[in-house]
Amino acid sequence: MEAKKNTTLREGFLVKRGHLVHNWKPRWFVLTPDKLLYFKYEGGKRDSCQRGKILLKDCGITSPFLDYENRPLVIKLRTKNGVDHFLEACSREERDDWAGDISAATEKLRGPEGVKGPTLETTTTTTGPQLHDINLIKVLESMYDVHSGIKMGNHLDHGSLYSNCFSGSAVVDWLVFSQMALTRVEALTLASALQEESFLWPVGLKSVEALRTAGLTEHFMDDSTALYSFSDCLKKRGSVKAETSMSAVELSGKVIKRGYLLKQGHRRKNWKVRLFVLRSEPAYLHYYDPTKDDISPVGGFPLRACLVSSLGDNGVPSGVKGNIQGNLFKIITQEDTHYFIQAPTQQQKVDWIEAIRQHT
Repeated sequence: MEAKKNTTLREGFLVKRGHLVHNWKPRWFVLTPDKLLYFKYEGGKRDSCQRGKILLKDCGITSPFLDYENRPLVIKLRTKNGVDHFLEACSREERDDWAGDISAATEKLRGPEGVKGPTLETTTTTTGPQLHDINLIKVLESMYDVHSGIKMGNHLDHGSLYSNCFSGSAVVDWLVFSQMALTRVEALTLASALQEESFLWPVGLKSVEALRTAGLTEHFMDDSTALYSFSDCLKKRGSVKAETSMSAVELSGKVIKRGYLLKQGHRRKNWKVRLFVLRSEPAYLHYYDPTKDDISPVGGFPLRACLVSSLGDNGVPSGVKGNIQGNLFKIITQEDTHYFIQAPTQQQKVDWIEAIRQHT
């Protein structure tokens, strides 16, 4: 029985908000059948001693949780004692997978006669969504509210930087989070209805093309790269503007892969967790500091003419500082800058090398 409780259901990096000091720090999380453990990851290694645990029995889950403006990928866990934990994933898919696995574990702990607590808000249904008795004007007013409404910002699309807009997936997330819809399927139908009434307008190539070519029920896209704005009759919160710059161009490519990796610094040679984002057309690899709310990358480089190679797991490779071993690879840019990167697992190293090679 004890061995079963220690079974690892899922593990990986998440960024956790502190309880006393509300800063964000990457931690290595391990999901077991009855708890979520987290460890500090320092110097390219996971601490053997856990930093904390979250008991899952009678734990409530909110996903997506959208109270943090620049962190749309947060999961909120509330323990049976009313303690809140906020965890950020590296992508929408990772967020939903973590939330689904945690929710499944909490459901099993309740048992057949357990008290049913808060359920995950991102489940799908096989029956068609119902929008009877929904006042679209009230939904629009709530969405437009400057305090609790959807957050508008700057977004890139094919080399153009659009201001005062939001993504399709952000709309669906907000509708579920605000309990305007119970599932993402219902939220997508509701968003399509808002667009059909011209309350929401497509912005940028992807959403405009979807509106032009898709069927009536498929107009709206639950997609982080499809952009939308409020209609022109709602001007108080700013109108949409498009600007083009070199930085906008390099960040405008299609996102191919996202994930947390460890990177060795160029000056101090210390290892830190970074959120890496691989884009194509143009092919770039950018990395972000997950402890900061800044949505701009702290570094990046074009992949054209880059060389990427796997480093051996036996001994410390040349150029790597400290006793760092395992799952390492190196990227040499066209300017002969060397990047040493460590993946959390062997399989992730293989996947990243293959993805980068396809775009060099």
